[in-house]
Amino acid sequence: MVASATDGGGVKPLPLLSIGATPSPLLRSGLQVSSLLIPLLLWTVISALELVDGKFLPSPAAVLESLASMAREGILFQDIVASTGRVFAGFFLATLVAVPLGICMGVYPAICALCEPLIAMLRYMPAAAFIPLLIIYLGIGEEPKIALIFLGTVYFNVLMVMDAVKFVPKELIETTLTLGGRGRQVLVQVVARYSLPSIIDTLRINIATSWNLVVVAELVAAEVGLGKRIQLAQRFFRTDQIFAELIVLGLIGFAIDMGFRLLLRLSCRWAL
Repeated sequence: MVASATDGGGVKPLPLLSIGATPSPLLRSGLQVSSLLIPLLLWTVISALELVDGKFLPSPAAVLESLASMAREGILFQDIVASTGRVFAGFFLATLVAVPLGICMGVYPAICALCEPLIAMLRYMPAAAFIPLLIIYLGIGEEPKIALIFLGTVYFNVLMVMDAVKFVPKELIETTLTLGGRGRQVLVQVVARYSLPSIIDTLRINIATSWNLVVVAELVAAEVGLGKRIQLAQRFFRTDQIFAELIVLGLIGFAIDMGFRLLLRLSCRWAL
């Protein structure tokens, strides 16, 4: 069942792929589950028929066993804690810098003119290219890994927050100033509040970049972490372990994405 559209005197059902057609909650849930079950089914069939050598494409059962083995040994928990800690630390620092700077660039054209050319240039420099400098400046501890994630996300956050702020209607700002509002009130109560849903959505999208970078960061003299475990598994040709770690990365990323969606619903109900 899909939502219907009224045409003239009657209600005409819309095909599923018609523009504006909205699946029913039950159908939507079924489609979401299918998006996971169909690839899993194909993977199972390919493994069962041995269409691909098991050394290159391990079966779901082998991956599950590898996952359970790492969990029993405590390796999996250590890797998850290490990787999520690095991601959240780097992304949190990037957010602290990007949100206020992006808001200021969106509100004040002079600040935008001063900062945008440099930021636009820096965001095209691959974060991984800074690894040699980060090691020279910060050593081989946690600092360069967190700094790499920071560099890989801060510039994108700044520019996307700036764009979100630019969509704040000028009439709202002018009305607030006319009613006696001051600069700080305009920034906090009008600009920041109006653009908050877009800012949260920006953070939800860009934290995926942090997860991509944590794998690269953990190649830099890391002892634990999901990325480091993938590197070790590759060295010993443990494709089942590689698949297991990749699945864990995907599941954690999905959970974070759902967390941001929940935050958006709870904090910005007025905008939904």
